[in-house]
Amino acid sequence: MSTPATDAPTTTSHESQPVGANRVLAWSTTAFTVMFAVWMMFGILQKPIRAELHLSEEQYSWILAAAILNGSMWRLPAGMITDRIGGRKVMTVLLLASAVPAYLVSQAHSYGMLLLLAFLVGFAGNSFSSGIAWNSAWFTRGRQGFALGVFGAGNVGASVTKFIGPPLIATTAGATYLGVVQGGWRLVPVIYSVLLVLLAAATWFGTPSTDRMPGASKPLGEMLAPLRQVRVWRFSLYYVAVFGAYVALSSTLPNYYMETFGVSLSTAGLLTALFIFPASLLRPVGGWFSDRFGARKAMYGTFWVMLATTGLLMMPNGHLTINHADGSQTEHLPYAISIVPFTIVVFLLGCAMGVGKAAVYKHIPEYFPDNVGSVGGLVGMLGGLGGFFLPPLFAYTKSWSGFPSSTFFVLFLLTAVCLIWMHLTIVRMLHDRSPHLADQFDQPHPETSRHPA
Repeated sequence: MSTPATDAPTTTSHESQPVGANRVLAWSTTAFTVMFAVWMMFGILQKPIRAELHLSEEQYSWILAAAILNGSMWRLPAGMITDRIGGRKVMTVLLLASAVPAYLVSQAHSYGMLLLLAFLVGFAGNSFSSGIAWNSAWFTRGRQGFALGVFGAGNVGASVTKFIGPPLIATTAGATYLGVVQGGWRLVPVIYSVLLVLLAAATWFGTPSTDRMPGASKPLGEMLAPLRQVRVWRFSLYYVAVFGAYVALSSTLPNYYMETFGVSLSTAGLLTALFIFPASLLRPVGGWFSDRFGARKAMYGTFWVMLATTGLLMMPNGHLTINHADGSQTEHLPYAISIVPFTIVVFLLGCAMGVGKAAVYKHIPEYFPDNVGSVGGLVGMLGGLGGFFLPPLFAYTKSWSGFPSSTFFVLFLLTAVCLIWMHLTIVRMLHDRSPHLADQFDQPHPETSRHPA
């Protein structure tokens, strides 16, 4: 197992790129984009489903969380199985296994049934760790950061429903197709189920039949051994901040826009897409930057931008009221953020998350080149589980505080913990590797010590 001393840029390998690698990247990214759209579709469907089934915001937050939970809890085994039997088989199975519950969502008429089906639909989210392991096996070390960034850009699938959902719901409400398929919000999961089946066939026949399986003969214990390292769990916490929070916001921002700024469902979907696009499409840029300059620098930039943006967004609209001794009151420091600056700051938050997601996964093949499936699976699983806990946490924090902006206070605290842990770890690493320099920076200059000020 290779453990590099730093996060310095990786030198380009002279190994030739395997034939078929680009086909693997193209079809896996397409499949992941659609599965991510299916996984995240409950965010934009929230308003019509809540209106029809008479659900509270807290109840619906558990529907969002159930999908995220099942899309996260199997990422570790999905990554390991991909290393062992190949991504072509695993990705095809995931596509078909997600298609059935996606269709059945259109037939749900109770909260309990919808909660169960949301959980089963969430199975699509596990395609991420499978795709990461699959593409890592097909791309040489010097191109892994960029290739994994391109694949991870499939997160943009979260915006697909934001675009097609509102017009479909508005134009087909009350209609029935083929005598069994209802229009409105119920048409969306039917369309997705058909796309999943078609992509299963395209993935199976469009990628090389002879797959690459780096863990085919590796014992299970050896595949799990790296998970004992604290470094893996630290990477997982980073991924909670850049991916788990991204998933949670993708699901909850449409409702946030509608309730806070009074916009329509269609407008809320478009504005949410302005967060999703940079958080997804900048992932290849984050991979390229990490290949070129090192993942550590990318992570520092990510966390500082996230702290600045969530620090602004968490401030509630209002002012300070001062009670004076004579009984009078004065108002000071008024603060309010309107929809335009709010959207700009959320866009910047998405940019930081897009770069950060790629940087986290650039670390994995660098530190664990022979265990990308297991380590990447665990990091993805815990990052996704963060997305499971965050939507209910957002809802209950808002209920307790009365401030919608408390959502971003939660993210501010999470980001601060990540940045502090990362910085303290790096400082300790530098001290351990260069102890002879530890006392060289604060020593007074000889001339200064002889002539104190």
